[in-house]
Amino acid sequence: MKILVINAGSSSLKYQLFDMDNESIIAKGLCERIGIDGHLKHTPMVDGKPVFDEDMSFPTHSEAIAAVLDKLVSAEYGVVSSMEEIGAVGHRVLHGGMKFTASQLVTEEVKEAIRACFPLGPLHNPANLMGIEACEKAMPGVPQIAVFDTAFHQTMPASSYMYAIPYKYYEENQVRRYGFHGTSHRYVSAEAIRVMGLEAEGSKIITCHLGNGSSLAAVKDGKCFDTSMGLTPLEGVPMGTRSGDLDPAVVEFITNLEGCTVSETLTMLNKKSGVLAVSGVSSDFRDLDNAVAEGNERAKLALDMFNYNVKKYIGSYAAAMGGVDGIVFTAGVGENSASVREACLEGLEYMGVKLDKEANNCRGKLQKISAEDSKVQVYVIPTNEELVIARDAKEIVEA
Repeated sequence: MKILVINAGSSSLKYQLFDMDNESIIAKGLCERIGIDGHLKHTPMVDGKPVFDEDMSFPTHSEAIAAVLDKLVSAEYGVVSSMEEIGAVGHRVLHGGMKFTASQLVTEEVKEAIRACFPLGPLHNPANLMGIEACEKAMPGVPQIAVFDTAFHQTMPASSYMYAIPYKYYEENQVRRYGFHGTSHRYVSAEAIRVMGLEAEGSKIITCHLGNGSSLAAVKDGKCFDTSMGLTPLEGVPMGTRSGDLDPAVVEFITNLEGCTVSETLTMLNKKSGVLAVSGVSSDFRDLDNAVAEGNERAKLALDMFNYNVKKYIGSYAAAMGGVDGIVFTAGVGENSASVREACLEGLEYMGVKLDKEANNCRGKLQKISAEDSKVQVYVIPTNEELVIARDAKEIVEA
């Protein structure tokens, strides 16, 4: 079976086509600037097929989907003989609220539930739904599967997900911690349990998804016990452009100080804060490393704050679970920055973490980076959210 995986953003659409017989990628690509001027890069992973990399007009997601499907079956760039070879489409959906604890076959009821979460995921859920509806239009009869970023975190106990505010906001408006990057945390925690030779039951894993957006999760018995992001992806550690945890009164203080709206202040906290704001240099951690090498103290401060907060979450999750068997680093920064990993683990020797600095000098591959005598095993595990989506889609279609 071949599964198409779609990740639709507000003005972009990423995709991968999997051959699930061996879980290989046979094509991937990106539609950018949807609704503006449009560009498609389509990369067949089949020998002899050229890459398509040109500007195209995409007024809406429907035209982008149509262009992708055309390239998948075209004589020059295609990897399938007809659309009938594609058995299902798996869609990344940011927010499933409290309704979904697992991936779902898309029905009108599921689409309505995705719409109901628009206020919780205003930047992502509308785009995710547009991607689903564009595929339904272009591929009538092909099963569409929604895979929710929030689903993995629905196993958290109430003591982890509740906020200490009037209870009516939870009962009437579902204000609570949801968490994000769930598909990534689910994949790498399961991989850690596998490579460490553990059983899910009784295991205690801390997963660190570190990138431009960052979150950590405490995974106990193979299930999410706690996670750092909250009602929205703004909570948690400082990120590329997001502030992370702060005193809620800061919102009122800045709003009054600047004479702006609360929405404008939240936009600032989401898009103009984080390591970008502290460093004054960039939201890209590679740029921060270069700036630190040149003696930029604010860039150093930004990195120090990020590393300190990751370490603080690791320590708190170890305490919450009553210990930890393994720590996993993943995503763009977690997989590629040896210096960030080392700084995040420094000082955790008291809880049995001992880094192998030579092993830690790695990028983008599965690697054990803890010393042989470390009581806590530490791994770099590249995430693969698209594969999780493809697996879920296949399982649901075949059920």
